[in-house]
Amino acid sequence: MFSKILIANRGEIACRIIKTARRMGIATVAVYSDADRRALHVQMADEAVHIGPAPAIESYLVVDKIIDACLKTGAQAVHPGYGFLSERASFVKALSQAGIVFIGPNENAIEVMGDKIASKKFANLAKVSTIPGYLGVINDGDHAVQVAQEIGLPVMIKASAGGGGKGMRIARAIGEVAQGFERARSEAAASFGDDRVFIEKFIENPRHIEIQVLGDKHDNVVYLVERECSIQRRNQKVLEEAPSALLDDNTRREMGEQAVALARAVNYDSAGTVEFVCGQDKSFYFLEMNTRLQVEHPVTELITGVDLVEQMIRVAAGETLSIQQDDIKINGWAVESRVYAEDPANNFMPAAGRLRTYRPPAEGNTNGITVRNDTGVYEGGEIARFYDPMIAKLVTHAPTRAQAIHAQCEALDAFALEGIANNLSFLSALMHHPRWQSGALSTNFIAEEYPNGYKPVAPQGDTARRVAMAAAIMECGIHPGEQEANVAQANEPAPFPSTLSRVVRLGDEAFSLTLTPVSPDSWQIQFDGDPTVHTVASGWKTDEPVWRGTINEQAVVIGVDIGQEPYLLSHAGTQATALVLTPTENALLAVMPAVNEEQEKRCLVCPMSALVVSIAVKVGDQVSAGSPLCILEAMKMEVSMDAEEDVVISRIEVKPGDQLASGDIIMEFA
Repeated sequence: MFSKILIANRGEIACRIIKTARRMGIATVAVYSDADRRALHVQMADEAVHIGPAPAIESYLVVDKIIDACLKTGAQAVHPGYGFLSERASFVKALSQAGIVFIGPNENAIEVMGDKIASKKFANLAKVSTIPGYLGVINDGDHAVQVAQEIGLPVMIKASAGGGGKGMRIARAIGEVAQGFERARSEAAASFGDDRVFIEKFIENPRHIEIQVLGDKHDNVVYLVERECSIQRRNQKVLEEAPSALLDDNTRREMGEQAVALARAVNYDSAGTVEFVCGQDKSFYFLEMNTRLQVEHPVTELITGVDLVEQMIRVAAGETLSIQQDDIKINGWAVESRVYAEDPANNFMPAAGRLRTYRPPAEGNTNGITVRNDTGVYEGGEIARFYDPMIAKLVTHAPTRAQAIHAQCEALDAFALEGIANNLSFLSALMHHPRWQSGALSTNFIAEEYPNGYKPVAPQGDTARRVAMAAAIMECGIHPGEQEANVAQANEPAPFPSTLSRVVRLGDEAFSLTLTPVSPDSWQIQFDGDPTVHTVASGWKTDEPVWRGTINEQAVVIGVDIGQEPYLLSHAGTQATALVLTPTENALLAVMPAVNEEQEKRCLVCPMSALVVSIAVKVGDQVSAGSPLCILEAMKMEVSMDAEEDVVISRIEVKPGDQLASGDIIMEFA
């Protein structure tokens, strides 16, 4: 077994690998760029080596720097995590030549399976069910159109190298093919240094289900059941779960056996994932094989009890798998949410900046419910604009799917995150969505359920009442108001106030409540016109970003943005600003004149830190709504900025190659 390994990665996956290595008694070496000097993975590792400037192409992607770090520290092996160098066969070869072990599959398996075109050809030979498509390299836009016409629309245009949704476009009309080809090729070149793309038939209303495989160097291969990753946005996974609500035992076994057959055909000797696109009728087709650890591997670990990182390390050290196929059982259900620094209400634009508050829910197992949070950040740390904006992966495990979802709902409400745009409200809305909870999934879920994009919704019904009661005692517990007149002497402690009346405004809805204190941390509350008496208890303090309490003896958790006044409250997939007023204040508010704000000059503003790839218009152009204005690149993804209405371009402030900050003006409209 190795005594020291180097992790050629950063962020949450580097931290996750360090945890397993530490448990195994293996020393760890972290590498870091200028942007990651104070990163969590650097703090956690036993040693750390600086490898260059912030851009990955000058640091994390430089093979010689990784090898030099191994030689300097005496690291015997390298775990690549995912992304960066994890699926680069030339990296494996270079490590081998330097006498360093790669903790991952052999060079040939990476080369064959890591190339999506070659892998599909190989899968055909191995008699694995595959999607109809053109497996050769597409030469240009005209060739792409010809191939699409031969296959039949809709088609998927996809980068041959890499993954993560980068370099992928769906074309449903012939007119979209050439543009989709150029965009996919451009993204592929920027993200993977390889601009080859191919085209295959796009399966309508599909589900994305993948099989985790694990092999050793002694011809043993097993599959660790499946994960479903159908909830995706722009081909990027958002929610994952294991197992899948779609599969039955026979389909699960058939998919698993095909995955093992493919792995055996390339002498696969590590953890890897065979991805399938599935029809609602449980038909399935090989999509690709990822020759690395997957982002969503924690859900598999929780339902099987297998530490995949440990198994990768042991296999790389030459050990025989201690697990046989009959040993693998499904234990309960696991759900994972990917917490990102992005703005869901602004077309999910990635964000960068400092985490003013970062307090995830407590990890551990309580009453059969497990909460796990894989992260690479800390309170006060920064999300750098140079890398993927993932903040954490929040995972819950329980005996049943419904229980795992309920636990995830509570954990999301308890996740305190301020200072940077994030997708917690969106994740919570997804988790509470009836269609998700019923398991009626497809990769079109987000596009179908949020066709106009995501906007936070205000609480309704019982949810609104819970939020209103919590908001009322947040205010009255700190500013009791009426009881001040009852204080006989300034040096005497204030008694409990008499019954109070408050109006709680949640967005456009107002609730009139009567509050009677029972103790410093307990109140009885009634809504006007309703005789029901609600008992609310909480020890919440003003500096706590999560309100925890009980309402009628039922535990309730509500997120509180303490950096905003009045408080922004998040609960059960909803979000609202809570304004708590006395009846007099509420009456005065109703007669106050509306504020007339001067209309701002119309312009296109950069929504995030980004690079200008191209400008599609010039001054004087008349542009129709929906037409592209420019293309930006952020976090290695290209984003088209389109006109929201018919406009005339009066001024352009930037040019291709410019690096913009959030809020920079790109162009102005007449």
